Amino acid sequence: MKENIYRTIYCGEVTTEYVGKELKLAGWVNSIRNLGGLIFITLRDETGIVQLISEEVDKYINITRESTITITGIVQNRTKDMINHNMKTGEIEVLIKSLEILGECENVLPFEISRSKESTEDTRLKYRYLDLRNEEVHNNILFRSKVIDFIRTTMKSMNFTEIQTPIITATSPEGARDFIVPSRKFKGKFYALPQAPQIFKQLLMVSGFNKYFQIAPCFRDEDPRSDRLYGEFYQLDFEMSFATEEDVYQVGQKVFYDIFTNFSDKEVSPIPFKRIPYQESILKYGTDKPDLRNPLEITDITEILSKSDFEPFKDTTIRAIKVESIDKPNSWYKQMEEYVKSIGGILGYIKVSEDMSFKSSLDKFFTDDIRNELKENLSLQKGNVIFIIADKSNCAKLMGQLRIKLGNELNLIDKSKYIFCIVNDFPFYELDEEEGTIAFSHNPFSMPQGGLDALNNQNPLDIKAYQYDFVCNGYEMASGGVRNHDRKILKKAFEIAGYDEEVVKAKFPSLYEAFRYGAPPHAGMAPGIDRILMLLKDEENIREMVAFPLSANGSDAMMGCPGEVFEKQLRETHIKIRD
Repeated sequence: MKENIYRTIYCGEVTTEYVGKELKLAGWVNSIRNLGGLIFITLRDETGIVQLISEEVDKYINITRESTITITGIVQNRTKDMINHNMKTGEIEVLIKSLEILGECENVLPFEISRSKESTEDTRLKYRYLDLRNEEVHNNILFRSKVIDFIRTTMKSMNFTEIQTPIITATSPEGARDFIVPSRKFKGKFYALPQAPQIFKQLLMVSGFNKYFQIAPCFRDEDPRSDRLYGEFYQLDFEMSFATEEDVYQVGQKVFYDIFTNFSDKEVSPIPFKRIPYQESILKYGTDKPDLRNPLEITDITEILSKSDFEPFKDTTIRAIKVESIDKPNSWYKQMEEYVKSIGGILGYIKVSEDMSFKSSLDKFFTDDIRNELKENLSLQKGNVIFIIADKSNCAKLMGQLRIKLGNELNLIDKSKYIFCIVNDFPFYELDEEEGTIAFSHNPFSMPQGGLDALNNQNPLDIKAYQYDFVCNGYEMASGGVRNHDRKILKKAFEIAGYDEEVVKAKFPSLYEAFRYGAPPHAGMAPGIDRILMLLKDEENIREMVAFPLSANGSDAMMGCPGEVFEKQLRETHIKIRD
């Protein structure tokens, strides 16, 4: 094999065993120190940093930091007083014999590479290729590669077959906005980028594949958040034929447990993960993605407080959170009131005194019976504090946000743990309040519990779906379900949501036709790769885990997109831009 003309070894691999030997090294100039009679250059590559030294100061005085160079040199021990125990190569240095500049850094750097994370995100993303030279940022991407390799190995160990599904496909009403792609060959027609491989993975089950998976790119034109990327993201998509939700739970638990125990030192929930029905999750935690590290729970006290003379407690929903004890000044309670006001609610609170009496502006509206019911229902003890919100339509959401706020304010969240749960039994339908119509609440391709009989005979809002989410530390980590594989059930399910058979045929022609030919029961789920990585690295921003993410507003200053296209491209795809 021909010798590499730039290097014979990586910078981070040079050790004392090479002392006295001549080596070639290549990388980026990390730092330069000119001491007059000596010049020190640290050379960096992906594996680490090594120190170079030369007495020929004038020869190398014009080298700029972040230029790429290749050098030939002799490895030598550092003197004892010069050993750097913080460097992997801190016991040695390399005496330069020859040096060649391969790529000169001509411009002033927009930020210090080692401190790039202190810059604004817009600047970092504009110069992302420089930001990625930062060791911490760079290592996130290397970490991503290792985790994805591990996921692939794990899935194949369970006899899943990796299959790629199309990127250019048909538009589908799956919840988020599609990215549409104009067709040159078919005038006025459009392709779409897939929001998920949902239909394709179901068709693979109809095709007779036993277990499918892929690391799938998904494309959705939905607003980003700190835990949601704009435009595209990746998920571990998998599906199994002749499977139930229990089969999926077993695979999902293994995948999450193995990933998080292998790539983190934190405590991970043992298998089986706790299961929480959707309605219970909404009641106790105010959300369908509860952070179970937070010990606080929500209790419905509507029946008790509706008996009071306090007018705001009439004809509404009233819920409470009990905190064991709080050592905070009155100004803190005022801040909590302001917080709840900022999210659209009104906060009341009760402090339980040493003699078990209530200290609260609400107490004058209570009878002894109400006080006793509260004490019994909430198992109150002296020193407890009860936080109360009454709201007819948004009580659950407001209480969920308050629970998170209190957990953080009172340092109740154990950040040394990953606590998983499975939220299941999602409602199949919900009421569209603006339209006053029945709509799918989650995934329209899920199987309704009770099948066709439930669709024909139950109140649609009472029907549950074989739909489940895996949740960890307050984040939805995966969503899945038992799929609808029966054409009659599919037709009826969409009919209730206001879509007639012709619409179903038009929107989902492949599934509707495929189900005529003996479709197996099938089920699966899709863990989010980017969010898994974000949690493993304790990053607050999911974009830290992606090599070249779009910015929070959906633009890319580095690539200059979105941008205009040539008039010829518009004509070829039969598009005219309106003023």
